[in-house]
Amino acid sequence: MAISHVPYYLSKLPSALFNCRLAAKRISEFSMENPQHPEGKEACESNPTNVKRVSDDIMPHLLNLYGSRATPRDFEIYAADASFEDPLVCAHGVKQIKSSFYSLSKVFSESRIVKYSITEKEISAGKHEVLVDNKQQYKFLGRNIDMISLIRLYVKDGKVVRHEDWWDKKPLRNRETVKLPGVGRMIELTRRGSMFVTHALMGFGKDPPTG
Repeated sequence: MAISHVPYYLSKLPSALFNCRLAAKRISEFSMENPQHPEGKEACESNPTNVKRVSDDIMPHLLNLYGSRATPRDFEIYAADASFEDPLVCAHGVKQIKSSFYSLSKVFSESRIVKYSITEKEISAGKHEVLVDNKQQYKFLGRNIDMISLIRLYVKDGKVVRHEDWWDKKPLRNRETVKLPGVGRMIELTRRGSMFVTHALMGFGKDPPTG
């Protein structure tokens, strides 16, 4: 995607190529050396109790998001003011979340969740926390990269209001989890800057053409 004019403040943020390389590098750092699944097979989970779960309506769309085949309908699982965070970006609102996931196919030739298990708990009436313990697989420049992750979804009235992806199951680094003064805040600003660049390059959450 070409951008004819880049504002001065945007030019000081990381380039798209740098973001692509950084994404692959960071995911590779969290990768597993011995994947325990057949290549190319996507995950599924049975529900032996047949009891309706909050995640039953969310997981098919989440698999599409991580599988680089998202459609506008898949983002309907999010509330309008939802947030998404991983070690690279911090997205606020559905349009930024769209940019984050639409960009996956620009960086990786393949991506998918290959194995997962779900734990749910009710926080209060209409509010749930969904934990998705999972393995993700990416392909970058012909190389397979496998990573374990803990996806944390906070759901209110059936809509995801917060989505966190903890690579290697490690909490996200921010002002609350980093003890050094100012460091956590700087990490947050870096992720917001990375998201801003990604959002601009992806057309500010514009849906790709269909058909």
